[in-house]
Amino acid sequence: MLVAMIEVKGLTKKFGSTLAVDDLTFIVKPGIVTGFLGPNGAGKSTTMRMILGLDRPTAGTATINGQPYRALKQPLRTVGSLLDAKWVHPNRSAHAHLRWMAASNNLPVARVDEVLGLVGLSDVAGKNAGGFSLGMAQRLGLAGALLGDPEVLLFDEPVNGLDPEGIVWIRKFMQQLAAEGRTVLVSSHLLTEMSLTAHQLIVIGKGRLISDSTVDEFVDRSTKSTVRVRGPRLDALRAMLQQAGIDVIDEPTTNTLIASGASTDQIGDLAAASGLALHELAGHTGSLEEAFMNLTADQVEFHGSASESNPAAQSLEAQS
Repeated sequence: MLVAMIEVKGLTKKFGSTLAVDDLTFIVKPGIVTGFLGPNGAGKSTTMRMILGLDRPTAGTATINGQPYRALKQPLRTVGSLLDAKWVHPNRSAHAHLRWMAASNNLPVARVDEVLGLVGLSDVAGKNAGGFSLGMAQRLGLAGALLGDPEVLLFDEPVNGLDPEGIVWIRKFMQQLAAEGRTVLVSSHLLTEMSLTAHQLIVIGKGRLISDSTVDEFVDRSTKSTVRVRGPRLDALRAMLQQAGIDVIDEPTTNTLIASGASTDQIGDLAAASGLALHELAGHTGSLEEAFMNLTADQVEFHGSASESNPAAQSLEAQS
C-alpha cells in the first residue's frame, strides 16, 4: 500500500455572500487517526465535500496523493468516505447497494461479502436498507467506504446512532485502519469519544484553522491543570504554597485549596519538607471538551438566549 496524504492548501468556499471555508491549510498524514473538530457551521462538512470533489472550491486546492479527487480513475480504490449514512435507495438491499458500488469501480463481487462481514451486517445483507436503524445504516456506510480497500478514509460523524458497544467497536476499527498505514480523517461532536480515538486534531471555527496539533498538545495549551489540597492545617498549607509562588484559591464548602502552577509531586514534596500532613492531594488535568469550549467559545455561529452569560455553555449548545 502506498503512503497517502490529504493535503489542503488555501481552501476557500463561498456560498453567495457566505464565507463557509476561509483560506484553510492542513495535511492529514497516514498511520494515525486525525480528528476534525469545530462547532456547527464551522465548515467541516463543506471541507470534506471539497476534498471528495462534491463541492468546487472558490479558491485553493484539496488533493489526495497529490491529485484532486476528480483525477482518480477508480476512486473507491484510493478513497473511502462516509458523509451521509442514509444515502442509499430504501428499497435496495444492503448487498445490492454494495454490489452496485463495486460494479462502478470494477471491484470483485466477493469483496461485498467481505466488507459486510467486517462491519457485522452479514445476517441482514438481503434486507432492504430503508428498514435499517441509523446505527445499521452507519455500518452499511462504513462497508461502502471500505469496499475498495482504500488508502484514505473520511468519516463524518460515523458514530451517530450507534449504541455504546458499536461506538467502542468503531473506535477500535478506525484505530486499526490507521495502524495499517491508512490515512483516516474523522469528524465528530462526541468530544470524549474523540479524545479516545484520535491522535492528531485539526480544529476549525467559522471556516478558519484554529489548531493543528496532537490531542495532548491541544488540551495542555487550552486548559489549566490544578491540584486539590486538603489537610488539618489549612492556613499553614496556604501560606506554604503562596510562599512558593503557587496560585491558591480557597474552596470553603469543602475546606479545600485549589492550587495551580505546580504538580502533585511538587506540592507533596513541599508539604513533607514543612512537616504538614495532607488528607487529600489530587491533580486535575483538563479534558478535550474543556479545551474545545475554551478555544472555540467565540467561534460559535448560533447562541442560545438561556446561556448568554456562559460562552462555554453556548459552544456546547451549538453542537447539540
